[in-house]
Amino acid sequence: MNSSDLTPVERGNVEAGAWFSNLTPALRSDILARAVVRRHKDGALLSSRGEAALEWIGVALGAVRISSVSLSGKQVTLTYAEPGVWFGDIALFDGMPRTHDASAHGETTLLGVRKADFNALLRQHVELYDALLRLNCRRLRLMFDTFEDLNTRPLSSRLAKQILLLARSYGVSQGDEIRIGLQLAQEDLAQLLGASRQRVNQELKSFEREGAVRVEPTRLVVLSKDKLLAITER
Repeated sequence: MNSSDLTPVERGNVEAGAWFSNLTPALRSDILARAVVRRHKDGALLSSRGEAALEWIGVALGAVRISSVSLSGKQVTLTYAEPGVWFGDIALFDGMPRTHDASAHGETTLLGVRKADFNALLRQHVELYDALLRLNCRRLRLMFDTFEDLNTRPLSSRLAKQILLLARSYGVSQGDEIRIGLQLAQEDLAQLLGASRQRVNQELKSFEREGAVRVEPTRLVVLSKDKLLAITER
């Protein structure tokens, strides 16, 4: 299937992506013209660490769980790629294997641009080099921010910040509440924060008592962004 097979919601997610939407119309059109649509079931393995990089990938619906395996053999979630996000370009640039595992989180729709087409886009659109450079600079800054938070912020502050980020990416407003559409267990949140599930559970209960969030099975509902912001600054 090509990009013309995207549903209106899927296409809207791609075109509204913060990075993609800032490209010129001609480049956006050429990227979509070369992209192949693939739909995956929850949990489907998309690529494995050590595999050759064959595609540049954009998320149109659902999410992609980026993970690694700890020394003990446990799968650890590092991040989730949300709708509108493109990834996989680094391995196409340097020719090295994939560095992490990627799997579908929920029903997921992806756009795949083959390596040959990716290289053709780079030859035809010089602006793509600059756009990808800016994208990877942003990734690097976010990585440094994450390392800094891990070493300087208490868990409560990091958890509140993560919930706000999830609300921005996956939030669905329902009156004064924001329901986070991404289905996450407390273990998933704990892995994102480098903490234990028990400690995350304790902090979430504290957030509930303060009226900042409501915890539902595999869902979080933001009751007050202001209270979460206040927690991030403690």
